[in-house]
Amino acid sequence: MPTTDRTAPAAADLNAAVDVLRLLADRTRLAILALLEAGEMGVGALADTLERPVPAVSQHLAKLRSGNLVTSRREGTAVFYALSNPHISALVTNALQHGEHLRYPVPPHHR
Repeated sequence: MPTTDRTAPAAADLNAAVDVLRLLADRTRLAILALLEAGEMGVGALADTLERPVPAVSQHLAKLRSGNLVTSRREGTAVFYALSNPHISALVTNALQHGEHLRYPVPPHHR
């Protein structure tokens, strides 16, 4: 039987990944990240699109920002949010597409 030289990821790396997945495991936060894949958006536009109150969206954005999943920039009194890096986009896309595989014989992203 062949042996392989596999090692588990470092504990700190696993902990960081678990923290990211916890942030993704919320419907509103996942929707926010999916919307931001197309580019930056303001809090008001996100709230309108999600049909959620601005304070609720702001709280989710604060969690995403503290987890380094989004960045923010201020323009006057408006705050705009964007994905912090391309890996976040890949995580969101993969999670949503895997969900489609669980629900459809031929997932929409394969059509």
